[in-house]
Amino acid sequence: MGRTSIFLSKILSLAGVALAASPKWEFVQNGTSGVLALEAIVVSPTLAIFMDRATNDPLMINGAPAWASLWNFRTNTATALKLITDSFCASGGFLSNGTMVGNHFNLRYSVLIGLHVNSVGGNIPVITAAQDGRMGLRIFEPCDDPNGEGCTFIEDPATLHLATNRWYPSAVRIFDGSLMIAGGMHEDTPFYNTDPANTIEFFPSKDNGVPRNSSFLARTVPVNLFPRLLPLPDGRILMIANNQTIIYDVEKNTEEILPEIPNGVRVTNPMDGTATLLPLSPPNFTPEVLVCGGSNSSDQIPSEQLSSQDPATTQCSRMTITPAGIKKGWEIEHMLEPRTMPEFIIIPNGQIVITNGAMTGYAAISSVGDTIGNSNADHPVLTPSLYTPDAPLGKRISNAGLPTTNIARMYHSTATLTPSGNIMLAGSNPNPQVVNDTEFHTEFRVEFLNPPFMSVPRPQLSKVPTKIGFNQPFTIELSIPSNLKASSIKVALMDLGFSSHAFHVSQRLVFMDAILAPNRKSMLITSPPNNRVFPPGPAFLFVTIDDVSSEGSRLMIGNGQAPPVRDQGIPLPLQL
Repeated sequence: MGRTSIFLSKILSLAGVALAASPKWEFVQNGTSGVLALEAIVVSPTLAIFMDRATNDPLMINGAPAWASLWNFRTNTATALKLITDSFCASGGFLSNGTMVGNHFNLRYSVLIGLHVNSVGGNIPVITAAQDGRMGLRIFEPCDDPNGEGCTFIEDPATLHLATNRWYPSAVRIFDGSLMIAGGMHEDTPFYNTDPANTIEFFPSKDNGVPRNSSFLARTVPVNLFPRLLPLPDGRILMIANNQTIIYDVEKNTEEILPEIPNGVRVTNPMDGTATLLPLSPPNFTPEVLVCGGSNSSDQIPSEQLSSQDPATTQCSRMTITPAGIKKGWEIEHMLEPRTMPEFIIIPNGQIVITNGAMTGYAAISSVGDTIGNSNADHPVLTPSLYTPDAPLGKRISNAGLPTTNIARMYHSTATLTPSGNIMLAGSNPNPQVVNDTEFHTEFRVEFLNPPFMSVPRPQLSKVPTKIGFNQPFTIELSIPSNLKASSIKVALMDLGFSSHAFHVSQRLVFMDAILAPNRKSMLITSPPNNRVFPPGPAFLFVTIDDVSSEGSRLMIGNGQAPPVRDQGIPLPLQL
């Protein structure tokens, strides 16, 4: 800055004139989670749920430690939620409308409507206040109150449960609005999956409640916990575990084997990388998968011979999931640093934030030969990176302008996009329960990563429908700040997903065709073509104009019926 500029700045400052700071990314710490945020899911425009294991969290309920809390985005406070079964290392997601129907469960559940969030699986509790959660099904009933008054979980372990014990499973909403639940282990094991649940089941149940055997899961033992499940726009499921990938056809119960992830890189627990489908765009909604981080250590090395100082991988692997793309195989690029246990967060403009994790070591607790306290990992990554999918190879990943936090987000940490458009980070606990006197202690601080648009005037949406069908035009009203030229417009339909163990299951962004009215006060949008491009259920709509994103408006997409729902909309054109 020149002498004249410095002099002018001092004069303006003395005169009381505020100098506007340039918009930038920033971390803001605000509030504490009450229970460790080992799992996180946004359940309304104002609320999210955190879940932990049943141990010694500081938040109390009915005179005992709670292991679930309701986070209020408006007040940045947590309120205890009552659970019956232990939700430790579970998965979860939304149904197409959440309605429980009598032929699937005990008759009294048939009268309950609006049951949206399902938590599945869990563990054997270490305190007497909880019941065994390995077959757990926990139903959260949202309410209209923005502060969550009256919101509660519903559990009945005797009549509402999974078909088999599952600890470390994954659950994803599929094209018929139900949850597909895959993998996990039957009993508590310290590192590798030595007692695998190599099966798939559904909620509500299919196949008369009998789990399907999975040869894919059997092949990927012992590094196949929290398998990465990614619904493709044709309704099939991309499944990733260890260093292997398949396409699973739910309707035919068949699998197509895809190329292995290169260089022996393993990406599921306990050698966690992460994965996501890149944003889908009309007219063809061509799917591409991105997988980053993890480890290229052999899965045959005994865990006691591994070390918290073993380097993670920098590798990212990307593949287009079409016949031509599969034949071409994986395209390799590299992050700025090695990462184990990273998390991908898709933001409304289609970029991906890479956050959390460590540069060395592994997931799990106290099970390698050289730990840091109880942590199997070391050297936390404190600066996020930004991945731009449509940039040239080698120029897609950058941390320019990204801030650095002082809070380590290691094993048992979470991250999620919020309805405001920023990213909430919480949790971190590579310990068996709440521990305060170790380097990587139990972390209750909640932190927000604010994009630059959070500090400038933003588009404001109004009259957004609360329910839309597939392949349906609909109109919203909006107010666009005068400084935005509207030279670039992106309209995103998003599932914010369920965050746990370095994977954001069900996270999804589908761009929609949109036409801005000449007066810039309304927009005509066409919804996704069918329920396979975007599985039916809750979603958020975001509008990004000149890289400035609105807040999200919540809506339901689909016919609103209970799963399994019929196909809706129109088929996609064939991709050759």
